[in-house]
Amino acid sequence: MSDASKDYSRTFGGEALGARLRRLSERIDRDGTRIYAEHGIRFEQRWYGVLRQLVANGPMSVGQIATALHISHASVSEARRSLEKAGIIANRPAPEDGRRRMLALTEQGHALWDRLAPLWEDFNLVAKELNEEAQDVVRLLDRLDDALARRSMYDRIMDRIADRESEIDDT
Repeated sequence: MSDASKDYSRTFGGEALGARLRRLSERIDRDGTRIYAEHGIRFEQRWYGVLRQLVANGPMSVGQIATALHISHASVSEARRSLEKAGIIANRPAPEDGRRRMLALTEQGHALWDRLAPLWEDFNLVAKELNEEAQDVVRLLDRLDDALARRSMYDRIMDRIADRESEIDDT
């Protein structure tokens, strides 16, 4: 029996797309977590995007970060809470509008960034190597992302359901 036939998700091909993407993401996150732990660094993978935006752009709102990362406001808020609890970021009133909240790196956050920068250079080099080895999987993910932007999974499924129900009504 080949390795592929032992792999339940692989036997379903495209039908297991979401499961395969989650599995790959978990593998990458798990290895990243191991690297941080071996270097005595407490860092959660989900923090990276928020931290990267704050380093690149300075203080930002949760909404601005969500827009920049193309992820939900809820996901950024969840990461924000744990980053604040860890002392890496602070939530402050915006100078121009005290009702609006801005996230900013703390001294501890800047120190963490400086400590992680060399490791992230290695992460980036290895990611490029993996992309080459997988024959430019990033280009294929871009195509998938574009296909979903043209028409969401939700819309595609709802259209199929409507077509099926329409066929039943016609009989």
